Amino acid sequence: MNRYNTADQHWSIILASSEGMRLRSLVYRWLGRTLPKQYCTFVGTRSMLQHTLDRAARLTPPTRMITVVAHSQRQDALAQLEGREGSTILFQPANRDTAAGVFLPLTYIRAKAPQATVVLYPSDHFVYPETRFIEVVEQAVQIAKSQPDRIVLLGVTPDRLELDYGWIQPAQSTADLPDEPVQAVHSFLEKPGAVQADAALHSGALWNTLVFAANVELLWMLGRQCLPDIMPLFERLSQAIGGPEEGRVLEAIYRDMPAKNFSSDLLQCVPEKLAVVELTGLLWSDWGKPELITETLRRIDRRPAFPLTCLDHPFVPLPMTAAKSGLPVAV
Repeated sequence: MNRYNTADQHWSIILASSEGMRLRSLVYRWLGRTLPKQYCTFVGTRSMLQHTLDRAARLTPPTRMITVVAHSQRQDALAQLEGREGSTILFQPANRDTAAGVFLPLTYIRAKAPQATVVLYPSDHFVYPETRFIEVVEQAVQIAKSQPDRIVLLGVTPDRLELDYGWIQPAQSTADLPDEPVQAVHSFLEKPGAVQADAALHSGALWNTLVFAANVELLWMLGRQCLPDIMPLFERLSQAIGGPEEGRVLEAIYRDMPAKNFSSDLLQCVPEKLAVVELTGLLWSDWGKPELITETLRRIDRRPAFPLTCLDHPFVPLPMTAAKSGLPVAV
């Protein structure tokens, strides 16, 4: 059996340019220097970025993987990507938020495979077990191929009120998506206020993981619709790819690039173009707060690599263990 059973039909984008501000104090206490969380090894022997690359490589060959890195993180990124031959690394000249982070690699993919399906992976999220996660991602890819007019998001059932995430409100009817484990989307709220988030929590909304599968041309069309001030810049870059001016054009467009958020400035504006598949049977966290790292690892009977004294305030362990949650126990 071909290991890459969807390899000839989709690409992977790994976003690795986050600055990791929310964990900066923890990482500094632990390592004695600032380092974005995607480059940190919080457990085991691989960093969050390396985990993400390995997950993506289970569905996509290296030649169809693009990792987006901040130019300022070049040294750390190259050290962790050493030995991973064949994939592409794009260095963003400046941080212009997630819309630019998505459409920069998309520009290069579109130049080679405009009808391809792409999967986007943030590089700083924790998922366990990974095998179950890959199963759902592959499912989302197949749905995106059969429904090329939809961005297929992966959502998670919330366990608390959370103001730092996007919330996906599934539609009541899925008649337009028959016989598939997917729901249409009624609305999308990016980092809502407390009242909106509480209403979303009680109405069955899901957290947005920002992992999604979608057709390249659909994303480009929605970019033109929702992000009219950045798409001409990337269209200018697309004309320069492979030519002597490519590097200069890339630098130039980022000098003019406005900061736009992919979730609030695009996804929130086109709920009718969204669908959602729920991630079930696994743990997911963006590890945006130090206590989330420790709590998540306690649930799978693992200890973090950093001393608990690095936390800002005393850690109170969750009573739930891997055995009680029904998840496999890590060894």
